[in-house]
Amino acid sequence: MTHSLPRRSLLAASSIALVAALASGGALAQAFPTKPISLVVPFPPGGTTDVLARALAERLGPVLGQPVIVENKPGAGATIGADYVAKAKADGHVLLVGAVHHTIASSVFKKLPYDFQKDLAPITTIALVPNVLVVNANTPAKNVNELVALLKAKPDQASYGSNGNGTAQHLIGTQFQGMTGTKAAHIPYKGSGPLATDLLGGQILMSFDTITPVLPHIKAGKLRPLAVTTASRSSALPEVPTLSEAGLSGFNIGTWFGVLAPMATPKDVLARLNTEMVKIIKSPDFVKRMDDIGAQPVGNKAEEMARQIKEETEKFAALVKAGNVTVE
Repeated sequence: MTHSLPRRSLLAASSIALVAALASGGALAQAFPTKPISLVVPFPPGGTTDVLARALAERLGPVLGQPVIVENKPGAGATIGADYVAKAKADGHVLLVGAVHHTIASSVFKKLPYDFQKDLAPITTIALVPNVLVVNANTPAKNVNELVALLKAKPDQASYGSNGNGTAQHLIGTQFQGMTGTKAAHIPYKGSGPLATDLLGGQILMSFDTITPVLPHIKAGKLRPLAVTTASRSSALPEVPTLSEAGLSGFNIGTWFGVLAPMATPKDVLARLNTEMVKIIKSPDFVKRMDDIGAQPVGNKAEEMARQIKEETEKFAALVKAGNVTVE
């Protein structure tokens, strides 16, 4: 004999099930993160990306209630780390500390195993950091004009280092040569650490690295800054002119750093990460830390970062084409 529940009982049971389901979904959202978070840095330790990642990680962990671990995955102009995160599980536990280099790589590399705009979701921009043209303190050139004269006096004998093929430093060096009519061999490194070692040792003549990793060497008198590559001077090196002021009119390339996640990461997880990161980035403690290393903190909305990535990808595509810069 079959018994059926009264209609009122069925409705009540359905309501209870719906409430339980909603509560369960909410609990899942509230539970994030459920394990340590990995901040993937596509460069070796010691560079600006690594320094910014660690500054954010040490403050983000206590807020989220889980350790935030910096994981260095250098190589191929920062594309190895980006590919790793693009293919990671999209649950918010593996994030990329990306940079302007990734918007350049889209045009420089003939083929990439990921699409930076389609496979990675922007969370927020951490900071903007000017690049600076530096030479070894033993180099006779005291300013940009003297460096240009030195390069022209010894064509094809000079070299400049970068953080890898397709990075901002690579493109800045290409544009610098185009605007000054000089030639210098491009030497790609995996990051600022090994680059600085060779620059200090005299193996290369110059670099266009971000201010953060070279600032201690500048203060120690081991490296000489000749110009910053952005439109405005840096508060960290206020006495150093811009390349535009030094005669390369309109020169304006800096480096931004931000956090991204695999594109399919749940929107509520992305929103929470943005909220917590922006709070940290705009906090007095973090702002002071950025000021100490020559960085300008940002902390913007994900949509603003996405728009920046789109615009810069188009901008650098034109510069790459004009400079005929390609990497296999």
